[in-house]
Amino acid sequence: MKKLLLVSLVAFGALTVKAQDKPADPPLTITGSVDAYYKYDFSGHNNVPTSFATDQNSISIGMVDLALKKKVGKASFVGEVSFGPRGQYQSIPNGDGNPANANNSYHIQNLYVSYDATDNLNLTLGYMGTFVGYEVISPVGNFNYSTSYLFTNGPFQNAGFKATYTFSPKASLMVGAFNDQWNVYKSVSRVNTLGAQLFLSPVDGWNAYINLIYGDNETPTSGTVLDLTTSYQVTEAFKLGLNAASFRASKGAGNGGYVGAALYPQLAVSSAVTLGLRGEYFKTKTGTYVTAGPAAGQSVTAITATANIKSGPLTFIPEFRLDNASTNAFTNSSGAATKQASQFLLAAVYAF
Repeated sequence: MKKLLLVSLVAFGALTVKAQDKPADPPLTITGSVDAYYKYDFSGHNNVPTSFATDQNSISIGMVDLALKKKVGKASFVGEVSFGPRGQYQSIPNGDGNPANANNSYHIQNLYVSYDATDNLNLTLGYMGTFVGYEVISPVGNFNYSTSYLFTNGPFQNAGFKATYTFSPKASLMVGAFNDQWNVYKSVSRVNTLGAQLFLSPVDGWNAYINLIYGDNETPTSGTVLDLTTSYQVTEAFKLGLNAASFRASKGAGNGGYVGAALYPQLAVSSAVTLGLRGEYFKTKTGTYVTAGPAAGQSVTAITATANIKSGPLTFIPEFRLDNASTNAFTNSSGAATKQASQFLLAAVYAF
């Protein structure tokens, strides 16, 4: 009996030690942000038609953004949801410049699962923030608080499946199949939009992404997008970014589209203060496709001067913006049409 008890205790102890030696699953990661702003258009009207920060002469809220992430072994997931006006904007416009989900209080930013098939090959399925463009939805990911015409007219999200193969830390290739419409969780009728991204890092500090989306449907956002996004940390204090893109709507959507480029120089003057500019040229193509910007065949040039002033997780963003169109695309203080629009805003973004 004593021997049996001794053997049982030894076996139990061995199992306990083995259980203790087993590594615990990585914890669930929670990140996000909260933002608010004040904006004043010097005409007294809300002139600039780009995304977010649209309230005139108002202290307004952006959104609460919450992202959950976890990876165990080769499998991972991301779930991200936002609450507030900044999230409400993110869907197909109704044709009057207003978002289709303007009455919702929330918006799903990301919801996808991933699997590392090999050390070099990752497979992802779900609803993902788009791989196109320089600017992103979250204010934490942007230097400027107002957004560019390129961002507003490009996709915000794509639902589909993608495979990414990493050749080395300096090169990778993604190919995927996506739904036939941008910024929605499900397709209108089919999965027939193709996407690809080539990542290159020629030297340390220089990253470049060549992006392609091709679709041929009758939906408003169907067509071909060719996009270049690149940034170079020239020195420890100076960074230069560039976004250039062209979109041609499909014949079923009435052709039209846009072409444009934006340059992003940024200079850190101290550990807490960075100054930057965004210079953008944007032109709509002739056709029936409706974009947020000047009339078909017309252009706009926008200069945005921005500062980021950091205090721990909080960033204050004062910004001045001047837009100049080739035609009378804006409204002055008297209500008459004019080629110019200017605005000032002050935003606060807290990241956690």
